[in-house]
Parts: sequence; C-alpha cells; structure tokens
Amino acid sequence: MKRKVIAVIGTRGFPGVQGGVESHCERLYRHMTDATVRVYRRRPYLDDRTHALTRELQQRYPHITFVDLPSTRIKGLEAVLHTLLCVLHIAFHRPSVVHVHNFGPGYVMPLLKVLGLSTLLTYHSTNYEHDKWGVVGKRILRWCEAVAMCFSDRIIFVNRFVMERQPQWVRRKAKYIPNGIDPVTLSPHTHLLAERGIVPGSYVLAVGRLSPEKGLDYLVQACDTLPQVSQLVIAGASDHGAGYETLMRRHDTLGKTIFTGFASGEFLRQLFSHARLYVLPSLSEGFPIALLEAMAYGLPIVASDIPATRLVALPEQCYAQPADAQSLAGAITAALADNTTPTYDLAPYNWPAIASQTQCLMP
Repeated sequence: MKRKVIAVIGTRGFPGVQGGVESHCERLYRHMTDATVRVYRRRPYLDDRTHALTRELQQRYPHITFVDLPSTRIKGLEAVLHTLLCVLHIAFHRPSVVHVHNFGPGYVMPLLKVLGLSTLLTYHSTNYEHDKWGVVGKRILRWCEAVAMCFSDRIIFVNRFVMERQPQWVRRKAKYIPNGIDPVTLSPHTHLLAERGIVPGSYVLAVGRLSPEKGLDYLVQACDTLPQVSQLVIAGASDHGAGYETLMRRHDTLGKTIFTGFASGEFLRQLFSHARLYVLPSLSEGFPIALLEAMAYGLPIVASDIPATRLVALPEQCYAQPADAQSLAGAITAALADNTTPTYDLAPYNWPAIASQTQCLMP
C-alpha cells in the first residue's frame, strides 16, 4: 500500500518557532508515523538554533520532512507570498492531501482543487478580529475565510463555539477537534530562572506573542497595582516591531515585569514549574495551547472571559472581563489568596487521539 504524503502549509514552521499554529503542528504531526509529513517552512523564521532543533526532531520522527522556501516578514504579504510558492512546489511534488492551517493561506484552495488535490482546512482563530489588521486587511481575511471554507473538502475547528456559528453548509463538512497537551513533568531546576533574575514561586506568568490581541498590556497594568505581585514574567516575542512591548514597559511603572523573549524547551518548563499563578488576558484566541500547558502543570489560573477559555470550563472565579485591568486585578487577588490545589480534567486533550481523528478526515 502506497504511503500517504501529507503536505502542510499555513505554518511558519517548527521546531523552535513562536506561535500557536506552530505549536499545534509540531505536536500533531509527531503522532502521524504511518504517513510522510512534508512541512513547508518560511526561511526568515529559521536560524542556526532552529536547524539544530530540526536535526534532533528528525532523528526521533523521521517521517517528518521539511521544505524551506523564501518568504518575507512584511505583515500582510508574508503568508500570501509563501503560500503561492508552496502551491508551485506542491504542483510538481503531488501529495496525497494538503493540510492548510487557518484561512489566510486558504485563498489557494481553488488552485489546489484545479490540481485535483484533496484538502483539509484547520480553522484556528478569527484573525480578522485582531486590531493589528486595518479595514482593508480585515476585508481580505474575510474573503480568504469564505474561499477557504467553500473549496476545502473537510474542515477542523479547534474552537467549538466558532464552528457552531457557521452556516449549515459549512458544519456539514466540519468537525470540532480541540488542541491537545503532551504529558509534563515538573522541573526541579531553577538555574535558567536565576540567570534572568526570576524568583521561583513568586511570579505571575503569562506566555504568548507580544501582540495587542493578547491583552498583555492590561495584565501589566493590573499587576502594577497589586502589592502582592512582586514579579510578572511575560514569555514571548514580537513578530512585527517593538511598539507593543514599549507600550507595556510604559505601564510597568514599578519595574515588576520581566520580558524573557520567546521561551521554549527547558527554560519554558522551568517557567511553568515554578510559577505562582498563570494568567491568560487575551482578547481573542482560537484554543490557547499555553492555557492547557498551565493546566497540565497544575497552576492556578486567571483567564479572560472569552469563548476560547470557556472551552476548558474553568471554575467561575478564574475568569476576568477582557480588556479590563481592574477586573484582572480582582481575579488575580482572589487567586493568590486561594490556597487550594487546582485539579483539571485533561483527558479530552490527548494528542495521539487528536492525530487519529485528524487523519480520519484525510482521504
């Protein structure tokens, strides 16, 4: 029987590349060992560290291969140009199925159908809700969404609420499959924290890209007003300039906030293992993997009350109003005063099961 080849487009690449879609792909495809997975990556996001991590990953998962193509980091053009190059390569190296991540790159779905290829779309988040896109950008993204959903053979939604508000013709070929979480073990080490002046057991942690839709500026403002918060650690980097980080630094009037940049591997493990509280202040999300990671590490959690965080059904006191520093401060105060150990049901978020469900939608 001929081995299935899955072409993956719509991600910047992995391993060691920041982003929710990137984390999703890295974890998902590890479990598709009965297929060859061909991942199209964007060269501007790759460096010596990424290539070293790639060699390590391919030793463990030889079924994952990479095609690195040129791209740009110009917002609005990055995905457009790279996706076109991917389609050109796919036309000459025909896979069994093309798995497209999010609807921005989905504008090429008609081209893939002309090529006679089977397609699967994973709808991660409603990108046009993000303030970083202007009026024209949002209209283009909505057009891409319509094209992607019309021409895709099957659709996966990682957010059940987003799927349920789609028209019936979309839901007929759609399935809700959430993100997952790998088993974790606490790190006993703290040396990587010490190098950055982070005090174990004393800090509030947030993990995510430095972008306005993540709501991190409201978190900085909230922690700035709370004497019981001595350190706020934000693990993430900006994709397009330092303007948002500059804004957050202005809100950090007492110097409590430590910006670590993009964190992964053992450093991220130490951050989760020794945090006092995890906060997700986002204004918009698909299904945040970092939230599942915090749950896996058994951390107390405060999260914005948005549809994505309601998917995991946290206790009601864990939620704060989005874009509201005062509401965040109140929820953080309550969480820090609660000495009970939280417990979470992570059974539905099993990557091997998720990978199996995903492959069942592929021809």
